[in-house]
Amino acid sequence: MTVDWLSNPRRGGKVAKRTGSTQIVGLDIGTSKVCVLIADERDGELTLLGFGTAASAGMRKGAIINLEAVEKAISATVEEAELMAGVGVERAFVGISGGHIKSFNSRGSITLPENHPKITRDDIARVISAARAVAIPSDREVLHLLPQEFVIDDDHGVHDPLGLSGRRLEVGVHIVTGSSTSIRNVVTCAQNAGLEVVDTVLLQLAASLSTLSDDEKELGVALLDIGGGTTDMAVHLDGSLWHTAVLPIGGDHITNDIAVGLRTPIPDAEQVKIDHGAALLAASEGDGSIEVSCIGESKSRVVDRETLVEIINARIEEDIFKLVREELRRIGALHRLNAGIVLTGGTAQLRGAIDLAEQVFEMPVRLAVPTGFGGIVDAIAKPEFTAVAGLVQFGHDNNKAPAEESFPKDGALSRFWHKIRGKS
Repeated sequence: MTVDWLSNPRRGGKVAKRTGSTQIVGLDIGTSKVCVLIADERDGELTLLGFGTAASAGMRKGAIINLEAVEKAISATVEEAELMAGVGVERAFVGISGGHIKSFNSRGSITLPENHPKITRDDIARVISAARAVAIPSDREVLHLLPQEFVIDDDHGVHDPLGLSGRRLEVGVHIVTGSSTSIRNVVTCAQNAGLEVVDTVLLQLAASLSTLSDDEKELGVALLDIGGGTTDMAVHLDGSLWHTAVLPIGGDHITNDIAVGLRTPIPDAEQVKIDHGAALLAASEGDGSIEVSCIGESKSRVVDRETLVEIINARIEEDIFKLVREELRRIGALHRLNAGIVLTGGTAQLRGAIDLAEQVFEMPVRLAVPTGFGGIVDAIAKPEFTAVAGLVQFGHDNNKAPAEESFPKDGALSRFWHKIRGKS
């Protein structure tokens, strides 16, 4: 590999351009922070080169409310990642989340001609088109259209029908849609910050790629990515994605509750949550009291640690975990999650969150960090990096999957799948 130093007109500096290798970039524009990750793809492996983070301004519950503030945060984050990686980047896979995300399952079927020797790519495209033929409002667009299973005659659970024979082909798909305006705003921010958007990716789908094993997806698992403004949910059954949802509640709501309950400024409430917060009193560390600053007063005061834990527990148990449990029950998945629950996202790191989740869901719960990378992986071995790492994984899977390969599952979409997934 050779390294050439080129001027970067976007930010006026100089960055290294590596030749003989391919960089994949993920951009996660979250409510609490913006994160960029740069990885090098070589011989089918991903090596982390650099990353950058910046406090997110201009976002609320996953939606952009201040375009300029978000653009500045992206530019600062990209520059930090470029300096660490020693490479300049111009293209990125960008995450999408927020309350505007809606998803549903659909089915389609076709009859195959007599004397049809085997199922072809054209047949698969036709049955996918049949499943895609549902009414979608004009102000929304399809983000993903993911196959769950194919059925050939009476044979269910077929993941790849290519080359098989039958008279009737059916497919079940999971369709994820988003507000065209919200998606366009995210793309505009990235472009104004100097990045070409290769693709937009649902964040919980991305987080699934970097955290869940094939065995977990096959057994049944629910991923909960608890971010600053939202809790993103992805349910995998029988090896495929069956349900996604976005709850408009996250770590920022806990911070606001602490600010109100303890009458302390929001920045101080966030620090108190990080330093002393816990979802269960038994998981709380330190003695029975903590010192907090007061709104409008120069002096601080002492409050019981139990009071802080009660505030956090009420929000995370009632408004996050129990709402998720009810959603799992509603869709009939609660008793099908043989691999349990996987928590990720920054808020999932709260002390006692795992124990509380196990009490509420009555099943095994684990905390997830990104996997599948070489290089400086210890730097991103934290739950808050799972989504951005998954965006890079998504790009990696797409780059390595030629159209001739077997039909993809979940986020490992081939270039063929891009052509027929119905985004345009």
